[in-house]
Formats: sequence, structure tokens, C-alpha cells
Amino acid sequence: MKILIINGPNLNLLGKREPTVYGTETFEAFFQKLENEFKDIQLKYFQSNIEGELIDKIQELGFDYDGIILNAAAYTHTSIGIGDAVKAISTPVIEVHISNTFSREEFRHHSFISANAKGIIIGFGLDSYRLAILSFLNPK
Repeated sequence: MKILIINGPNLNLLGKREPTVYGTETFEAFFQKLENEFKDIQLKYFQSNIEGELIDKIQELGFDYDGIILNAAAYTHTSIGIGDAVKAISTPVIEVHISNTFSREEFRHHSFISANAKGIIIGFGLDSYRLAILSFLNPK
């Protein structure tokens, strides 16, 4: 099984950025833990602060992977283009968010991705990614 994790803007600052919201662990350290836990899965990780690069990656690998875990971060709430890219591919996408977006500012309550995602996991910290992997392992 091949799963791609895509993170959007400012998630490269995990571990430094708003630790009360996002915690103190870097995504790279967490990704290493995921690789150790899910040894039978080929995990790939991509992060960009640039909307077009996220779309390019979704289009590039969105027909060859078994699953994509997408945290488009702020672009979730603004990017019709990313939502359209998710709709255009055949690989199922799980939308994830580290924080509970519904407990934050009202503009974070809308997603341009959700309607085309297989599912959404929100508010479980970095474990949101682990839960997404488990959902691909146990499809219902």
C-alpha cells in the first residue's frame, strides 16, 4: 500500500508555531514515528507553502497511490483549485486537520475539500494522520 501525506502552508513550522494549538513536535519527527509504526506501508511526505505546488503534487500522484492524506491548512478554506484537484483524481483523499477547526475562527468552518474527500478527521492533533492511515487499512 502506498499513502501520500500532503501538508500545506505553515505546517513546516510545526513544533515552533503556536505550540498551544499545534504541539511541540515537528512533522518530520512525527513522520518518522509513522514510518516505524506502519512498516508495511510505503509512506511519502510532501509539504509546500505554495498552492500550485500542492495542486501539482495531487495531480502527479493522484492516480498512482492507494490514498492521500491532505492537510491543506489555510488553503482548505480558500482554494477552489485544491478542491477541484481532489475531485479530479481517482485516489481517495482523507482531509485532516490537527486542530478542531470548528472551535476556531468562523472562516475556518468551511472547506473547499470536504465535499470531494472520502472522509474528514479533525482535532486529534498529529494523531489525525495516524487515524487517516488506519482508515485506509480498514476500509468500510
